[in-house]
Amino acid sequence: MTKAEAFDKSMRLTMKGDFSLHDEIIHQDYESINSGISINKEMSKRILSEVGDFTIIGPMYTIYENEEFACIHQYSKIVNAEIFYSVMTAIKFKNGKVIYKQANWNELEEDPSEGQDWNWEDYE
Repeated sequence: MTKAEAFDKSMRLTMKGDFSLHDEIIHQDYESINSGISINKEMSKRILSEVGDFTIIGPMYTIYENEEFACIHQYSKIVNAEIFYSVMTAIKFKNGKVIYKQANWNELEEDPSEGQDWNWEDYE
């Protein structure tokens, strides 16, 4: 499993309340900036486990990855609503663990799964 794939899997598991992979791959000094607010490792676990109740994350595409950095793209959907996002995430690694993450969320006007070889049910 690549680092980007491990990050994606960790996020999905954490959204379901399973913190095992998150604790393994996230650096103790982790920081993420969300809406101008600094988020640490423990806060990240709480936030992800709460948004898991109302967010579906679609497929993950790796844009770029090396030992120090990864850039991934995902789509997300609000449960029981026709609200969709395109999410580009930059991830920095230190000593093989995620040390920093920054995500850029853009609301979409149309369902990104339309005409694709995947659907939201595959990711619920």
